[in-house]
Amino acid sequence: MANAFFSDLLSTISERGRVLLGRASPADDKQDASELLELCEALLSGRGEASGTAIAREVLDRYHHLDAAGRLSFFQTLARDFGPDHAKLAQAIESWRTKVNDKTNGDDASDLHFASEPRRQELIRRLNRAPGGTGELVSIRSDLLSLMKGNKDLAALDRDVVHLLSSWFNRGFLVLRRIDWSSPANILEKIIRYEAVHEIRDWDDLRRRIDPVDRRCYAFFHPALADEPLIFVEVALTEAIPGAIAPLLAEEREPVPVERARTAVFYSISNTQRGLGGISFGSFLIKQVVEELRRELPKLDNFVTLSPVPGFMQWVKQADDVPLSDEDRQLLEGLGKPGWFENAELATQLRTVLEPLAAYYFLKARTPKGRLIDSVARFHLGNGARLERINWLGDLSPKGLRESAGVMVNYLYRLDDIEKNHEAYANNGEVIASSAVKKLLKGEGRRLLDMRLS
Repeated sequence: MANAFFSDLLSTISERGRVLLGRASPADDKQDASELLELCEALLSGRGEASGTAIAREVLDRYHHLDAAGRLSFFQTLARDFGPDHAKLAQAIESWRTKVNDKTNGDDASDLHFASEPRRQELIRRLNRAPGGTGELVSIRSDLLSLMKGNKDLAALDRDVVHLLSSWFNRGFLVLRRIDWSSPANILEKIIRYEAVHEIRDWDDLRRRIDPVDRRCYAFFHPALADEPLIFVEVALTEAIPGAIAPLLAEEREPVPVERARTAVFYSISNTQRGLGGISFGSFLIKQVVEELRRELPKLDNFVTLSPVPGFMQWVKQADDVPLSDEDRQLLEGLGKPGWFENAELATQLRTVLEPLAAYYFLKARTPKGRLIDSVARFHLGNGARLERINWLGDLSPKGLRESAGVMVNYLYRLDDIEKNHEAYANNGEVIASSAVKKLLKGEGRRLLDMRLS
């Protein structure tokens, strides 16, 4: 109710501003970037609240009528011409140097800080005052990300947008809500649409994931995007740590009575807003969901993921440093045979190569910049989880077979160790792994791996 009232109030202010300015709503025909930039200059000129809100709304409306070339021109001009006021910045620098040399309050650099702020940051703040402005700016950031490929001159603009969005989507503003079958239909439809790990086929499939007693779904929401989940996690309550996704998603499975559940499995985490890319909510989400589940079900002992390994097969096929013999590579050609995983002999042979290789992928392989290759691994290990188990043939879906030869992993969140694990990974790049994972490096199929690591 409060959000609706505030939105209606902004809309009223915006419409009154249009009347004061003598402006009509923008036409639907294609707009010119230069006209839009003139409006941006007018918005920054310091008009009153009503007129400023109206101009902000008009800028956002007209932006949507730009074609791709017009949007690129708009972004490039913001990056080039809406930086700091050079004269004010030079004056602030000289004033600060004088204070330092005279030893009079030289630690106060506030004037320098404000003078160095790009004008586009204030422009973005004023655009945010328009009705629906926050959501529109998230959408505009998505367009910006698409246009940044091949246009490095937009990087400064993107940094400014991220700087402001990170403040507005601070953890303190986020609200955790449980999603269940009684949630509004428009939110449930978005859960189906945004699911990024294991496709939700239809409404029946969605109900199987959120309605049974041993299933949970939680999402973060922001007051400015009341009906838009920003990120959500799907949870299965099980008796033991699972090694495969199919039993969790099976249509005819028997629900686990909650009094017997000892493990909470985070089997799917999906970000929903591309425009918020690079602004992390996932670590907060998992930790808060763990606290919620512990309050509701104090008998839960294990908090784990059942995670895909999306970069594994690409690394195997394309990286120069993959420790494989010619014999191993010849064996891996068997992955191209339809239904290879149903051939017990072939699957066993492939396992002797791929399981140790997966352990090497997590524990030893790195990008040229020294980072873990797998984005999912970076996320969970950076949050303080432990690489607990590598699961052979954990995902037999076409996507799972294509991306990881069916390999899945469990990351274990042990609350007493999260901070220690996080520090080890953040400071030293150390992957905290179970003894079972480490032993795979010395298991069968390690002929060449042993040579490489010796």
